[in-house]
Amino acid sequence: MTGSPSDLPSVRELLSHAVDAVGGTEREGQVRMADAVDNAIRTGEHLAVQAGTGTGKSLAYLVPAIRHAVESDTTVVVSTATIALQRQLVDRDLPRLARSLKKPLGVEPTFAILKGRRNYLCLHRVHTGVEDEPEDTALFDQFAISRIGREVKRLHEWSSDTETGDRDELVPGVSDQAWRQVSVTAKECLGAGRCPVGDDCFAELARAEAGRANIVVTNHALLAIDALQDYQVLPDHDVTIIDEAHELVDRVTSAATADLSPAMVTAATRRCARLIDADIVDRLLETGEGLALMLEDALPGRLDVLPDALGGAVASVRDAAHACLTALGSERREDPEEAAKRKLARSALDDVHDTAVRLLDAFDDDPADRKDVVWVTGDRQGGSPRPPALHVAPLGVGGLLRERVFGTSTTVLTSATLALGGSFDTLARQWGLPPQPQRTENSAGSTGSAGSTGTATEKPPPSDSDTGPRWSGIDVGSPFDYRRNGILYVAKHLPPPGRDGLGGATLDEIAELIDAAGGRTLGLFSSMRAAKQATEELRDRIGHPLLCQGDDSTSLLVNKFAEDARTCLFGTLSLWQGVDVPGASLSLVIVDRLPFPRPDDPVASARQRAVEARGGNGFLTVAATHAALLLAQGVGRLHRSTDDRGVVAVLDPRLATARYGGFLRASLPPLWPTHRPDVVRDALRRLDAAAPA
Repeated sequence: MTGSPSDLPSVRELLSHAVDAVGGTEREGQVRMADAVDNAIRTGEHLAVQAGTGTGKSLAYLVPAIRHAVESDTTVVVSTATIALQRQLVDRDLPRLARSLKKPLGVEPTFAILKGRRNYLCLHRVHTGVEDEPEDTALFDQFAISRIGREVKRLHEWSSDTETGDRDELVPGVSDQAWRQVSVTAKECLGAGRCPVGDDCFAELARAEAGRANIVVTNHALLAIDALQDYQVLPDHDVTIIDEAHELVDRVTSAATADLSPAMVTAATRRCARLIDADIVDRLLETGEGLALMLEDALPGRLDVLPDALGGAVASVRDAAHACLTALGSERREDPEEAAKRKLARSALDDVHDTAVRLLDAFDDDPADRKDVVWVTGDRQGGSPRPPALHVAPLGVGGLLRERVFGTSTTVLTSATLALGGSFDTLARQWGLPPQPQRTENSAGSTGSAGSTGTATEKPPPSDSDTGPRWSGIDVGSPFDYRRNGILYVAKHLPPPGRDGLGGATLDEIAELIDAAGGRTLGLFSSMRAAKQATEELRDRIGHPLLCQGDDSTSLLVNKFAEDARTCLFGTLSLWQGVDVPGASLSLVIVDRLPFPRPDDPVASARQRAVEARGGNGFLTVAATHAALLLAQGVGRLHRSTDDRGVVAVLDPRLATARYGGFLRASLPPLWPTHRPDVVRDALRRLDAAAPA
């Protein structure tokens, strides 16, 4: 039992106690952030916090969150983008905090992790449920069927040993096809009341534990699902903390994206084949075949207009799926196995029907007022061709976040990268928050604004005169002395990047930089094609081990890179954000070109066009924002500890010469800038000579 609120120590006292308990040192930025989070919780004003690497931001938000949860006997939800941070919080930070704060709080804080239902083993599927038929790609592949069978057998054995049923605890893991045999989505679940093993359900046990916990750790995808669905997924809470908030929009967009393919129609047909009249099922199967024929003639890419023939095929799928749903009827009193079959069939039919409806509705409005973007994918060539499919995604998620996240709980958003171009307003608009009345001062003392004046969301975007929701932004800086320990080198003398791969001058520049650094290089490329080209042309030229993403699992490659200081690692997107290698193994980060989205990216291009239709700067709002976020994340790979030193070399002269270059540079840590290759090579040689042997 806790005392009255006045009896609890202050956030600063608890933070000091926690830092001492884990053997750390108090940091000014951490204290400022903890105070700001505490103030947001007390006032209900939303908060965006930029906290550089090394700030200790997890403690800075967990301490005030725990104090509030204990004081009010409530739950605080903490959402992350990556499994790595989720595991860090649950396996390391929260257990240590709970132990260290037990005495000053008078009670040991509790915490739990909560994931989507599909991440937990379903005991009913394991023991008595419906088995999936093999996917079409495996029908004629006995090796694939045999592999899936072995994995399913292993899952059955694991079901008797696991206490959580959490897929992430199964090491080594299994394929998605095998996991689908023993798991269900929320729509496929019978419900604890009807399921014969409902009392032992892993997903329900996890939800119950989360409902009792002070801190619940989840992910952005489940946060999005909680906002999108009509039913409640997360426990009741009055405070939400979103870490890795720079990824929030992309993760919510992904969760709100739907697909329709002939294979989905076929799968839904199989689900209901023995449950309703054969003529009705055959009609659905025929519409799937018709959709396949229409998609064969559709070129991959964004659809601004729905061709009549393709629209007719989608409408036929919609109507046939509706007929099947009608034939299934309402839920009946029946044995659990029969009920499970109906649940699976209804879920598959709902997905097909609802996606078809959404695809058709996406073209109803004037292009400037559309809420969704539609595109076709499919690769009929190459070693692993992908069958064509239709996709639909929201043009914006700001309205959803504003109403279902900011409108229901006090929200704290934090990351090392939030103030783009010196202002929080750029990301705030994407989140559905109004611009701040005044420009935000950053840690370097400069001010700025992205200047984006338009945005496209599924709800009306906030206007400059909008006064709510109330929020504030703060940059608490970083303990790193960036100007003293890092150089930002922009190769202004190189030609602008072209479409035909890396030019000879660029490859020469990379080789000279790596030679000066003595290896120790992380190469971040805008495409896998560029990474492979650089690897092939430089592997025998640089005299140091060179690894390329795809040669092995990314985690193993990063480990090899960290263990051998002379090794270089080249790769693309996941390396821009997923490499944490402090010390002498990494003293040079090379960026081949500014990471703008591909011109044919359907969502980015549609968002850019929608912003321009509203009178805004589409390039700055969408493309430059995307580049600024990713570039800042890539630059952040260099400094992972206070002792790290080195160079970030951007081989794209547009960072220095283009009008938007100032916006991008203002989004980066304040490294010492130069355009002189001789200065950079001399600095790298000195670092190499001073590094441990």
